[in-house]
Amino acid sequence: MNAEGRASAEDLASWIRHAADLVSADVDRLTRLDAAIGDGDHGHNLDRGFRAAVDALPADAPPGKVLVAAGLAILSKTGGASGPLYGTALRRAGKALGDAADVDAAALGAALRSALDAVQDLGKAAEGDKTMVDALAPAVAAYEAALADGSGLAACVRAAADAASGGAEATVPLQARKGRASYLGPRSVGHMDPGASSTALILRALADVTGEG
Repeated sequence: MNAEGRASAEDLASWIRHAADLVSADVDRLTRLDAAIGDGDHGHNLDRGFRAAVDALPADAPPGKVLVAAGLAILSKTGGASGPLYGTALRRAGKALGDAADVDAAALGAALRSALDAVQDLGKAAEGDKTMVDALAPAVAAYEAALADGSGLAACVRAAADAASGGAEATVPLQARKGRASYLGPRSVGHMDPGASSTALILRALADVTGEG
């Protein structure tokens, strides 16, 4: 970030690269989580999608276009439910940023809110349904609360990442009400939702690259 606490296109490209690295390092765990209550392909699908996103990162483009390009690559290369959800979230976030040359804390918060709206529009999930929304919704709320308290971008992102991690952990005792896991009924209880877990991982990557990691 620059001296004014604003994120550049390179900062957001670094976020995508770092998220790809964290996902790649965590493929086995994410896959085990998904094998317990889903198709068992979440880790590998997301790894493939984020590798494609890294390859698609544009040069000399504003931050919004960086996220749109990453989202499009994830949409085209990621199987299962992950591609549409993560790809659409990044595309919507990028579109919210527009063509601005850099991103302040308020703009990034609006982009994250747009990402959450995109996920909920597409998946029709609410908090408590045992999905990635259980990590993303509290993350956005924590970001907005930190912003309202006067925190800068890096501190807002760290608050969001911490809330996402807590949200993912809180899915363990829930019974799934959306997605393939919902078919298991009470047997879905006792397992962390893989999408919530990967969402927390991706937001941790953002916190790392914005300087509070």
